[in-house]
Amino acid sequence: MTTEQPVAHWRIILAAILDFLTAFFVLGFVIASLFGGMTESGFQLSGLPALLLFGLIFAYFWAGKRYFGGTLWKRILKVR
Repeated sequence: MTTEQPVAHWRIILAAILDFLTAFFVLGFVIASLFGGMTESGFQLSGLPALLLFGLIFAYFWAGKRYFGGTLWKRILKVR
């Protein structure tokens, strides 16, 4: 019989923040380079590319939870 230890709340919150930031910047740079939204200081998205970015961020969290047993930072911080 295996008993799961409770996870510290700060690790759950930190994992969520790091997951959002990672998805935002990685996917943002990919979409910006595909749709021409790159600037000297990073990227700038508006309209359809911005909607696509937020849709992909949602899909990242959904697929991570449903198919992969947790998102990247949840797995790294052992929040599962």
